[in-house]
Amino acid sequence: MKNLLIIYPHWPPSNLTGVHRPRLIANFIEEFGWHPIVLTVKPEFYEEPHDWDMVKTVRDNVEVIKVRAWHVLKPRIFGDIGLRSFKFLYKKAVEVIENKKISFIWIPIPSFYVAVLGRLLHEKTRVPYGIDYIDPWVRDITGRRNLRAILSNQLAKILEPYALKKADLVTGVAEKYFLPALKRTFKNSKYPQTLAFPYGFDPEDHKVSPSSLELPWQGCECKPLIYAGAFLPNSRIFFETFFEALAEMKDKLIGYKLFFIGSGSYSLSDMAKKIGIESFVKEINRRYPYLQVLKMLEHSHGVMVIGSTEQHYTASKIFQALLSKRPVFAIFHYLSTTVEILTQAKADKFLVKYEPEQGKEDFKHQIRQKFQTFLEAQNWSPDLSTLDKYSARANARLLAQKLDEIVDK
Repeated sequence: MKNLLIIYPHWPPSNLTGVHRPRLIANFIEEFGWHPIVLTVKPEFYEEPHDWDMVKTVRDNVEVIKVRAWHVLKPRIFGDIGLRSFKFLYKKAVEVIENKKISFIWIPIPSFYVAVLGRLLHEKTRVPYGIDYIDPWVRDITGRRNLRAILSNQLAKILEPYALKKADLVTGVAEKYFLPALKRTFKNSKYPQTLAFPYGFDPEDHKVSPSSLELPWQGCECKPLIYAGAFLPNSRIFFETFFEALAEMKDKLIGYKLFFIGSGSYSLSDMAKKIGIESFVKEINRRYPYLQVLKMLEHSHGVMVIGSTEQHYTASKIFQALLSKRPVFAIFHYLSTTVEILTQAKADKFLVKYEPEQGKEDFKHQIRQKFQTFLEAQNWSPDLSTLDKYSARANARLLAQKLDEIVDK
């Protein structure tokens, strides 16, 4: 069996969304001839609160090696764990490669800076490496034009081509996350091999019980509708138009309450108040533990998933929404792969497709119409078997096949 070294600074008990990408691959890739060895950072160096229930979602066969990192300084000059752990990850990776006969190195990003390790390790050990794009590195920073964002993006334009230049494989949750980077870096020269696959899901996660659960709507005499996830700057037009549509149908909302959890620093409550629907909206900005969120979805009256105006945006949480077996209301760019997923599963009854050329009033009318039928949903029975090809097992199979092609040639 070949050994795959996965380098990712966060790992359970981290509750960050990015953790699921390496976790899901590590859980299944051994079935296809690759033993996963995860190189990560000790949890005491994480800035975020720990979620020890997450450890229950890691299979026993996954080998995990942890290193230290620099602690965050006060004042906080830089907090990115990829930077704080870079030196220690590199040193340990060299040791692991020498002692465990690593056949390939796979590095999901962000943290973006860790991608540079791939090239450095390749130049020292000649082991082939791949970079996996969970998010674009050089990205649209519209709405985030602060000095930190600008400097970070300028640095990305320097480091990304360096990291990519010697890669044997570039993967990502969607082609549009990495194709622009390949075009910029390689221009007329030959690209490395590529593979796109979504986050996927492990249905076993839904069978794991969290150590505690307190529903946000406990004590509320209402039918709870839940949105779980961060507010995305490029989803602002979706939320504004959605809230305006709700303001025009307040009489239909009596008895319902919309819960937005883990929305982050942006205030959806303020937006709701400005538009006049604050009595129907409850926002809890803090992130909830992953397993608790799964149970919240299952106990809700309905689930809301709101995407981005970017057509390449693929919401990993769409799988958790569908597996909750609750009706799903969704808003996505009409070219998003999420639209295809919902359509194939016959779960697009309450799907609003955003088209940039569409007028705002038409878009709002579509939202209002779909949301009203969502409130009245009956006999919700999507074909979940169509999700199998997007599962973590299917993704691990695809990645293993690609790795075999590279190392066996």
